[in-house]
Amino acid sequence: MRQDTSSSGRLIWDLPLRLMHGLLIVGVALAWLTQNLSADYFDWHRRSGYLVLFIVISRLIWGWCGPRYARFRQFIKGPAWTWDYARDLLRPGARRHCVGHNPLGGWMVLLMLALLFVQAVTGLVANDQIMNSGPLFGYVSEAFSNRMTKVHKLVVNVLLAAIAVHIVAVLFYLLVKKQNLIVPMITGRKPVAQLKEGAGIDRSMVARAILVWVIVALMLALLVRSAPQAALGAWDY
Repeated sequence: MRQDTSSSGRLIWDLPLRLMHGLLIVGVALAWLTQNLSADYFDWHRRSGYLVLFIVISRLIWGWCGPRYARFRQFIKGPAWTWDYARDLLRPGARRHCVGHNPLGGWMVLLMLALLFVQAVTGLVANDQIMNSGPLFGYVSEAFSNRMTKVHKLVVNVLLAAIAVHIVAVLFYLLVKKQNLIVPMITGRKPVAQLKEGAGIDRSMVARAILVWVIVALMLALLVRSAPQAALGAWDY
């Protein structure tokens, strides 16, 4: 395989992956912000939830059909391998460079995707017991919606904790291990000196990513538009 190389390094993170990463940050931030504002911003909260769910599903698919370093099989390692990496990470002077996600980062990716998926899906049927509800509220009973609302409120706290851990880890690598993980996720490239021979990808598979996005967007649009109408006013409080 011909690696895409330049004076700035080799291409590791494909463009679709970087776009999804950036849009996910925007979606999560917007969802958190609009949830803490007045009910007038609920439509934007709903839209940010759509964006998060769209990106999470797309990323899960991309983990199976995307370029080399986007695939789960490339960075999800077993307990023994992960433990060895974590142990070496705490040793003074140890500097292990992973081409893609390191084993700890790989498991964090799965955790974050799982939390975001649960958060977005429960939001589809959740309600605020006042006037707003998720787009699939009409499919479920009052009791089920209330249970999912509790899960939705609980998971957001776990998600915020996971995001905090993720940020601390990135800063740890930057300040302690002297490995910048931020710039490569923006440019897609890592310095050649940190990579083994043969590392890198030759293209971003943009056309394939667009196909995935179109399919996911159509499926979500069909799901939401076909949902039965329901109103909180129909409940007896």
